[in-house]
Amino acid sequence: MASSLTKDAEPQETPGDGKTFFGHPRGLATLFMTEMWERFSWYGMRALLTLYLIAAVLDGPLQDREALAAAIYGVYNALVYMLAMPGGWIADRLWGARKSVLVGGIVIAAGHFVLAIPSTATFFVGLLMIAIGTGLLKPNISAMVGGLYQGSSSARRDAGFTLFYMAINLGGFAAPLVVGYLGEQVDWHLGFAVAGIGMTFAVVQYVLGGRHLGDIGKLPASPATPEEKRSVLRKVLMWSAIAVVAVAGDVVLGTFDIEHLVNVMAVLGVVVPIIYFVVMFRSPSLTAEERPKIKAFMWFFITAVLFWMIYEQSGSLLTIFADTKTDRMIGGWEFPASWYQSVNPAYIIILVPIFASGWVWLAKRNREPSTVTKFALAMLLVGGSFGIMGLAGAAAANSDTGKVTIFWLLGVYLVQTLGELCLSPVGLSLSTKLAPAQFISQIMGLWFLAQATGNALNGWTTKLNAPMGDAAYYTMWAVIAGVAGVAFLLASKKIRVLMGNVR
Repeated sequence: MASSLTKDAEPQETPGDGKTFFGHPRGLATLFMTEMWERFSWYGMRALLTLYLIAAVLDGPLQDREALAAAIYGVYNALVYMLAMPGGWIADRLWGARKSVLVGGIVIAAGHFVLAIPSTATFFVGLLMIAIGTGLLKPNISAMVGGLYQGSSSARRDAGFTLFYMAINLGGFAAPLVVGYLGEQVDWHLGFAVAGIGMTFAVVQYVLGGRHLGDIGKLPASPATPEEKRSVLRKVLMWSAIAVVAVAGDVVLGTFDIEHLVNVMAVLGVVVPIIYFVVMFRSPSLTAEERPKIKAFMWFFITAVLFWMIYEQSGSLLTIFADTKTDRMIGGWEFPASWYQSVNPAYIIILVPIFASGWVWLAKRNREPSTVTKFALAMLLVGGSFGIMGLAGAAAANSDTGKVTIFWLLGVYLVQTLGELCLSPVGLSLSTKLAPAQFISQIMGLWFLAQATGNALNGWTTKLNAPMGDAAYYTMWAVIAGVAGVAFLLASKKIRVLMGNVR
């Protein structure tokens, strides 16, 4: 049986100065607050991104702008999560997680302040800076959370990751309400500036609270040799030069189109994880005991890709649906469409304690679902959420106003959240348990890369929405997710064998 948030949560020795945070290592508070403010900045910017692109950046008919904004949103999210892989490598081989998180936070904050400059030319520079900084921060701060629980029980580790997951959602809940309101109702760039201030708080807090982390993340797990550093540098420079020349040539020839980037990112989203899995399997340091666990992780990775492909459309197509096809009037005032981005974090904050206590209750009776079952359930739920969206699309099409009530999207986000709680915190913890010690940050990077691949493929899939219509488009994904959930459940015995002693 799985042990997520379950039994055996006896006190353990804590790193740092021995102080605790809700019974957990005091260093968790430092990482909790850092992640909370980083997510405040990220979700604040994300709540505005699609709407800002449509309103102030892109040209052409509204439907074309909406389709292009959704594609750009998917490509950008893919880039952010894809950069988690080199971010994990930098921590594992060069800097250590501690320095990687700090540098990443500083770059993110600077990127948000660049977005605050009222210029389209610098806007995409700011987005690139945020993507690079997030790639350094996200996988490594999660790896540091895992480092706080070396020698602890699986249940205690899962509980720590659930607290950490709460930090993500506290920041995610507040950000759209504050940043979204300021951006939509006052000034777009003021909203981006406030996101930068939030990230600045994250960096300051991280530096001040570092003393509670002990030696966690100070040194790289597997330091690169001088020759390895030179080899990687040569490859980075070569591929960067190829990318710059390709884009420049496209621009000079007058053939540049955002579709080219969408296609490249979609291909990379599939090719890059394949390359990383191959590299890990070929590593001479991988033991016979570790190899099956990597194979098991591949099953979870593929399932997560499909889950996030559907789920992440909340920031693009569902935001556009909220803006154009949902009645948002309260009295005589129309609340900002970006506020819908606070619904999911609010649900998580409410539901996490219920889920945690529910898993404990089931575990005491030896009835807690396995990790495999939780992933299958997540797929069925996210499919169900798009089944509701299919009905909402049909209702909007048949409405005299072309709009539906707010309760449709509230229901969609509720079902998606239930699915997320079966997959995301469990997947974070599972990644640290299945990962070989020499690949810990890179496995965390692969976990985030599942979101990159899902978002990259969305650069293609979201374009089907306009020709198919809402009802057919969302129903199609509901059926695909349902079939995938059943297939994963049927393969559960094989996956559990590969997982070995990990539950």
